[in-house]
Amino acid sequence: MFLARVIGVVVATKKDAAMTGRKLLLLRPLVVDEAAPDRLRAGANTVVAVDALGAGAEDLVLFCQGSSARAADGMKTLPIDAAVIGIVDRVDVFDQRIAPPAA
Repeated sequence: MFLARVIGVVVATKKDAAMTGRKLLLLRPLVVDEAAPDRLRAGANTVVAVDALGAGAEDLVLFCQGSSARAADGMKTLPIDAAVIGIVDRVDVFDQRIAPPAA
């Protein structure tokens, strides 16, 4: 599993019939910043993932890739490589909240 921020949506009017009605999100994976472990930093790549949970813009999500993505509920027969499997409420590192920032 990986952490990511939802940075957009992907709309494809022509696609495999199994993908009809599926919401596609553009994700920016996140990693704990080695120089400052009290924050997350964006990775270098982007990922398109199927979302069945209702995540939206700027949400922090958990996603998985490869055969694990197809193991998610309702994804077994889909031609996918990434799926959103959770909407994150909070991330703690070394007993310190790093996402969302503490108020």
